[in-house]
Amino acid sequence: MGVIEIESEEQFTEITQSSDSKLLALYFHTPWAGPCKTMNQVFKTLADSKADDSSIVFLSINADDLSEISELFDVSAVPYFILIRKQTILKELSGADPKEFIAALNQFSGSSDSNSAASATSVATNTNNTASGSAADPAQAEPVEESEEALNERLSKLTSAAPIMLFMKGSPSSPQCGFSRQLVAILREHQVRFGFFDILKDDSVRQGLKKFSDWPTFPQLYINGEFQGGLDIIKENIEEDEQFFEHALNSNE
Repeated sequence: MGVIEIESEEQFTEITQSSDSKLLALYFHTPWAGPCKTMNQVFKTLADSKADDSSIVFLSINADDLSEISELFDVSAVPYFILIRKQTILKELSGADPKEFIAALNQFSGSSDSNSAASATSVATNTNNTASGSAADPAQAEPVEESEEALNERLSKLTSAAPIMLFMKGSPSSPQCGFSRQLVAILREHQVRFGFFDILKDDSVRQGLKKFSDWPTFPQLYINGEFQGGLDIIKENIEEDEQFFEHALNSNE
């Protein structure tokens, strides 16, 4: 069957109700979030590899265009995956880790298709290599030292990857520090859609941002590529202006 591109709330309701007993794999994405470019290919490859398996339905949902569906599942960051069967949410995953999604899909579909998993992982690796020009496996390649100029260029792109970007420890679904957890909660409370970057997975970004924005701690929040501050400053800004996020987003338009 492959991937079904959801184009309306009515279509989504019709498909999910008629496929109630099947495993529904929901993939929320946006065109502006860099990590979604990789996961678009991963999701398609997995769906194509399981085209003969009628027990799984792969649904692709633009989180911006179909905000009603996004809000229904409390999706506040992309890429975001949800596995559902019989109107029960089995698993939710946030972030661009293809292996994590593949493992969850195999767990709840009762499959251990190593060929499709390897194919999808290979797609993710090749896509990442094309985008970054780096080796897939650091252990298999000579490390290349990134110049300060190249790092700053990469940081500039990362901080502008989404209108609101959160650099945090962990992911929104699994924060690895209390400050990151609090800032995620604030963003969700204000129904703010945001992209995120896990600094624990890239020490160059972690150390580089401290100098890039002259701010030594995390989390760090950026709006339209501009550094806004850490947890305390964001709290203060919201106390002074309840519409802080909306005003900050519109200030550069």
